[in-house]
Amino acid sequence: MRLKDKVAIITGAAKGIGFATAQRFAQEGAKVMIADIDPEAVNAAVDQIPGSEAYEVNVTDRVSIQAAVDQIMQRHGRIDILINNAGITQDARLVKMTEAQFDAVIDVNLKGVFNCAQLVVPHMLEAGRGSIVNASSVVGIYGNFGQTNYAASKFGVIGFTKTWARELGAKGVRVNAVCPGFIATEMVNAMPENILRDIERRSWLGRLGTPEEIANIYLFLASDEASYVNGVALEASGGISL
Repeated sequence: MRLKDKVAIITGAAKGIGFATAQRFAQEGAKVMIADIDPEAVNAAVDQIPGSEAYEVNVTDRVSIQAAVDQIMQRHGRIDILINNAGITQDARLVKMTEAQFDAVIDVNLKGVFNCAQLVVPHMLEAGRGSIVNASSVVGIYGNFGQTNYAASKFGVIGFTKTWARELGAKGVRVNAVCPGFIATEMVNAMPENILRDIERRSWLGRLGTPEEIANIYLFLASDEASYVNGVALEASGGISL
């Protein structure tokens, strides 16, 4: 098993890509810590993934993150993997975007990644090992109409990734990012049908991605198979940017 006995925290793990990642990691032998803001969804996810543990975590609330980290350290004595997957969208064109919409997305998608990493990394440094994988997006590479806040947050995540890879790599902690294209999650499937069909036409694979496909990339980057991969922002979009 590629993650046997490794302790992995996955934020936003109750649904979508996070849930698929939790399932995949558990299949590979990890001790999966399911962290999400929705307690009912967290418990439902834990019921479906044997051996996983539930943590109600709001990535914008450092107290809730610290409480989860402390509990995990007390139970397991280690944190090997952090998957910073939690994210939201609140789309609007620049001229119509409210300050509240901008702040909400930046707080979750950008500061939330900072919060989780800053509170987990000391334990990785003490152990001299660890892998962090941050969720960016193709929007964080190329931008996107109507997503000023989301694009800014995902560009920022790539900046975090490359900076932390420099700071932490020599101390045994690798940091990488994944930049998914349009993945068939609840959030994406809620988009208008005509937009979804246009996205499929723009992808050279002719379809949306699946959460399981992104989970497999998280798995590789988190595992020892990627032991010489550090500071990468890996696009997984079906070639939509070509």
